[in-house]
Amino acid sequence: MAEAEPKNRVPVRKNQRDLTAVEKKRLVDAVLELKRRGEYDEFVRMHGDFYVTDGELRPRAAHMTPSFFPWHRRYLLEFERALQRVDDRVTVPYWDWTRDASPTEGPWTDDLLGGTGRPGDRRVTSGPFAYATGGWTINSRVADGRYLTRDLGRPADPLTLPTADDVARAMTEREYDTPPWDSTARGGFRNAMEGWAAGSPERWRTHNRVHRWVGGLMLGATSPNDPVFWLHHAFIDLLWDRWRRARPESGYLPRTALPRGDRQHRRVFALDEPLPPWDVPPSELMDHSGWYRYA
Repeated sequence: MAEAEPKNRVPVRKNQRDLTAVEKKRLVDAVLELKRRGEYDEFVRMHGDFYVTDGELRPRAAHMTPSFFPWHRRYLLEFERALQRVDDRVTVPYWDWTRDASPTEGPWTDDLLGGTGRPGDRRVTSGPFAYATGGWTINSRVADGRYLTRDLGRPADPLTLPTADDVARAMTEREYDTPPWDSTARGGFRNAMEGWAAGSPERWRTHNRVHRWVGGLMLGATSPNDPVFWLHHAFIDLLWDRWRRARPESGYLPRTALPRGDRQHRRVFALDEPLPPWDVPPSELMDHSGWYRYA
């Protein structure tokens, strides 16, 4: 008789290349069920609401900000928990784009995410998230169209995915983040990994470059319309975890609220300032080991 799994088992997030056929089907079925229930589109809308740029005079929790990593960690965790309410054996896999960089192999197979968009309108016509199947209609968007779009690798103006060397360079950063705590920061792991190209000849790097490489709906504030978003950000979360393990002396910055007079006063979140919409501070999102682990 097989030994029963412990009730307090910590879910394992696997590399998408290691998923079995059954695990892929469970994941796809759970995502489609969230879409059917309307829950998926709520996650899309949330990301759109919290995509706040440098030039906006309101708090920035999700992007161009020190809380980029902890905000997305909680966001992915909420999505994973929603999937597990459908099927408690499902976790969010990660896509290591430094190894799996082909637009015709995993995760772009018909049993997982489907392929690139067709010429012209870039509409995805293969896999479980193709509009023709009737189960994946785009409702939350910043552009017209009811169907998922992609332009993998951008053939008309070719773009490559970040390499292992690109990630290694980001990993050499000793500080978590640096002033002015936005997309123009020239130092710090956060911006090196988020990929705003301050002081670099490259226009897009690391995380941002992946969004550009996928193209289509991954380009906008409502990028979770493409389910690859979750696999991409699970890998970003894993890379943050690796950096923290390599730099245990380098904690989250800024540690304390920025003073009045600072341009970023009340616009970025310090270590113990609650992040919206959950009112959970970054300090409570540093360690994921109680919620999940990576294979």
